[in-house]
Amino acid sequence: MGGIGKALERTAVSHQVCYGETAMADEVITKNREVPGGTPVFRGTRVPFQNLLDYLEGGQTIDEFLDDFPTVSRGAAIQSLEHAKLLVVNQLR
Repeated sequence: MGGIGKALERTAVSHQVCYGETAMADEVITKNREVPGGTPVFRGTRVPFQNLLDYLEGGQTIDEFLDDFPTVSRGAAIQSLEHAKLLVVNQLR
């Protein structure tokens, strides 16, 4: 598995231990009309969810992402990755 897959595995375990069940995606990610193109962003921010994926794909850590985007909480980042993982896994079944 690549960097994103390993990150998802680590965050899944961390999420289960720290946060319990996964929140609904719309609690964490939303489309904001003020962000061009209706890009999905972390709720209450202008930070696109894609930025998190780009960081992980580039080999950076969640901590590096959170340092660069302090308006995104650790819980929101982990919940968004959990939701993305569930979408992929469910589509492959």
